[in-house]
Amino acid sequence: MKFHELAPGRVLTFGPVRLSEDEILAFAREYDPQWFHTDPARAKSGRWDGLIASGWHTAAIAMRVVVDHVLAGSETFGSPGLEYLKWLAPVRPNDALTLRVEVLDARRSERKPTLGVVRWQWTLANQDGVDVLDLVATNLFDLSSS
Repeated sequence: MKFHELAPGRVLTFGPVRLSEDEILAFAREYDPQWFHTDPARAKSGRWDGLIASGWHTAAIAMRVVVDHVLAGSETFGSPGLEYLKWLAPVRPNDALTLRVEVLDARRSERKPTLGVVRWQWTLANQDGVDVLDLVATNLFDLSSS
């Protein structure tokens, strides 16, 4: 999508994306090797009553969905960061995750009119409608050719 399509108040929904146990284990072994992400047997008797995905894995899924459906082909060139990131509930094997993206603000920079700034909220929910991830991000867009 292009910057001019991201008006404040616009809501986009994508998914579901299903997460397998093998994907949870592979990500966790590589990037977040805590036992409740990597050891299904031990996780059964743990606080979460079973294996759960790393929060970073959950955030990466949201990022992938946004890249595939919004940022691919856009003028974006990066992000200065997140306003906040919250993991609200555990993600489990075979969860089907749906992403809701709401554009909170989209504007041209006053100092650099060729810079577009989009501030948006991403909320990822499981198949039961339970929110599992909530974040507000800012993305920058190069509008020099617009």
